[in-house]
Amino acid sequence: MMRQQIGELISEALAMFIIIAFGDSVACMYVLYDPSPYLNAYWGVCIAWGLAVTIAIYATASVSGTHANPAVTLALAIFRDFSWKKVVPYWIAQVIGAFLGAAIVYALFGPVIDHFNETHNLTREAGGAAGVFFTHPGLAITPMHALSDQIILTAFLLFGIFAITEQYNETAPGANSGALIIGLLVATIGASMGYLEAWAINPARDFGPRLFAFFAGWGSSALPSPDNYWWVPIVGPLIGGVVGGGAYQLLVHPFLPARQRALEEARQAANRNSSNPTR
Repeated sequence: MMRQQIGELISEALAMFIIIAFGDSVACMYVLYDPSPYLNAYWGVCIAWGLAVTIAIYATASVSGTHANPAVTLALAIFRDFSWKKVVPYWIAQVIGAFLGAAIVYALFGPVIDHFNETHNLTREAGGAAGVFFTHPGLAITPMHALSDQIILTAFLLFGIFAITEQYNETAPGANSGALIIGLLVATIGASMGYLEAWAINPARDFGPRLFAFFAGWGSSALPSPDNYWWVPIVGPLIGGVVGGGAYQLLVHPFLPARQRALEEARQAANRNSSNPTR
């Protein structure tokens, strides 16, 4: 039992490591190079993030289910009977994995980050190139507006994940393709809403790299960050995940025909057993 629990935590850390290693690397490609290879191809950035999620799911889902997001873990505990005892350990593992993923990105792109800052007369303490690691509000977005954005975006994410993984959803993709569709869901959110504040939609995705950046020289520009923004990508997704998961459970789950059939069959079986008790 203990071995399995340790394996689940390693799996969650590994999933976040994969997501951040690829995701923050594509952010480096987008931000640090002039001209950016993604200058007129932002969809490529979104696809890279989405495929990072897909790869993480294929690599780790058989062990831990690949929550790879504290908002997912919380929503599953509330609505789908995930063990509450595992929630905080999963969260910690997810943040550790994201931290280590950011460390790999820094090992790869550290010289490019320094060159970018020197070229643009920026410093780490002033937030130079910080956006390759963690999120911040975009054009005309205040921190409080960003909070509502993160609630809404993460609600879309969890609504989609619940639909894709619903056992009674007869139109959901099969187990082998579900990971790809979840990745495309992440990419679609980024492509349609990502410029608001870089679509964190995952507390570990933002806080793990933010914590790494704090220790790697970005200091107060990472934590607590301008306008104390650091908590917004944590609280917003946690609330949004509950909202999105709850919306699916309320608006779709009760009306699925396959679920209705399963309930009816269970009632009939119970009636037969009660009318023919074992002697």
